Amino acid sequence: MTVTRGRPLTAEITDILVAHCGLDADVAARAPAASLEELGLDSLALLELSAVVADRYRVQIPEQAAQLSIPAVADLVARRGDQPGHTENSVVIAAPLPLVWDLTNDVANWTELFTEYAVVEILHREGNTVRFRLTMHPDENGTVWSWVSERTADPATREVHAHRVETGPFEYMRIHWHYAEEPEGTRMTWVQDFAMKPTAPVDTAGMTERINANTAVQLAVIKERIERRVQTGAAGVGDE
Repeated sequence: MTVTRGRPLTAEITDILVAHCGLDADVAARAPAASLEELGLDSLALLELSAVVADRYRVQIPEQAAQLSIPAVADLVARRGDQPGHTENSVVIAAPLPLVWDLTNDVANWTELFTEYAVVEILHREGNTVRFRLTMHPDENGTVWSWVSERTADPATREVHAHRVETGPFEYMRIHWHYAEEPEGTRMTWVQDFAMKPTAPVDTAGMTERINANTAVQLAVIKERIERRVQTGAAGVGDE
């Protein structure tokens, strides 16, 4: 549910900071882009802000709120009034489940499976958990995106739980992969749950649209590449 108020949220947040957190209104007016920390608010003041915002708007202020400006806090409150992002996409691959599992969880060789990744760097392994850095090919503006993720694969349940360690524009990004046998082969499903930071260049609706569009492309690519490997007899997992 979107937060809708009669007054600008920036004014409401400023009023809360003045009334409950000891902020000097004149100082805030002179430095509208300053962070709460730069405005002189200490940890106790931030706790009070969090309590009032949680009670009034049902929104949780993140621990790093001291680095946010008043407009950024207002934007966070407005955005958090929306439901978090959620997508679910799947594809049926004409290949046995163990093979699909092995190939799609061979993270070191994802550049052979996805079209969007230029480099995969394995940073750490422990049991079924791997931490790695993904670097994408340049986007349409020439920007190269890179981040660290971590994923834990459970061969017994054929499920994978992953999350971004370096979240970038996301408050958080969690991904759940699960696999199921079907008469036509193996259904692989990706579920993504996320929320955007107030400073993100795109809102939740926009990111949901982007993820759905890109996921459809990548699932189709993975399906085609695995099925081609099965047909040509080159279906083994690559060496790391």
